[in-house]
Amino acid sequence: MEKTKCLIIGSGPAGYTAAIYASRANIDNVMYEGIQPGGQLTTTTEIENFPGFPTGIEGFDLMENMKQQAERVGSVIRSGVVTAIDLSKRPFVATIDGKDQIEAESVIIATGASAKYLGIDDEKKYSGMGVSACATCDGFFYRKKTVAVVGGGDTACEEASYLSNIAKKVYMIVRKDYLRASQAMQKRVNEKENIEILFNCNTVGLFGENGVEGAHLVRHKGTDHEEMFDIAIDGFFLAIGHRPNTAFLNGQITLDEQGYIELQGKTTATNVEGVFAAGDVADPIYRQAVSAAGMGCHAALDVQQFLMAKGLI
Repeated sequence: MEKTKCLIIGSGPAGYTAAIYASRANIDNVMYEGIQPGGQLTTTTEIENFPGFPTGIEGFDLMENMKQQAERVGSVIRSGVVTAIDLSKRPFVATIDGKDQIEAESVIIATGASAKYLGIDDEKKYSGMGVSACATCDGFFYRKKTVAVVGGGDTACEEASYLSNIAKKVYMIVRKDYLRASQAMQKRVNEKENIEILFNCNTVGLFGENGVEGAHLVRHKGTDHEEMFDIAIDGFFLAIGHRPNTAFLNGQITLDEQGYIELQGKTTATNVEGVFAAGDVADPIYRQAVSAAGMGCHAALDVQQFLMAKGLI
């Protein structure tokens, strides 16, 4: 069985930064990039708030730069998904894509988070036929058409802004009577003439023959002012938050009420000795690329201290 001093599960800013720091500390490490190589940022358009890029940088380009940097300093980066891992004893044993196995003295979990769905049956019915959780992935298909974005936070505003440059009309379906997004993102949305915000609205269904043709909405749900109405749309985009990717851990790591990995004190250590976590999978508060990169740095340094204390490096 293949062996490594540090197994990094997942990529993105946290995973790639951890790989860079681990390699520079001369710690043998192997990364499996996971279901979305490069993480969520690969589906983001221009990033304006990552330090060092005064004119901004595309999310995919930033992640590709980080990957190349990690490989240049010696990290082994592979495509593949860790489908299971045994954390009951060290060395830990991880299973890749349900078949291959690798043994590791330490683990950094950087699996990020995945988009949440509303949970209505029509989301599955129209999956790939008008329903999407990635505007930058699928926006091209809705050129000069009408689309809806569900959500009121930064992600929803960014998706709506992006789509407004492609689509004829963009509805934002917002459950509350206000946007939760930052002032900068709200300003961007409000300045777009083809974005219409539907406040106090919930989606209860979708309809269409061979794909999404519209959405059933309810305004002021559960009140005396409840009102049902439909909007005609060609695409329906989810932007209501994310769920940490921790299912493969099978309950071996302590999670908080929201499902994020709980860290010990001011470190990136989990409740299992030798297992560390970084990025969105362990960050329910900030969830920013730069903070994820910082956590990746911390995790690699924590791994270094752990391996030194155990006499493994």
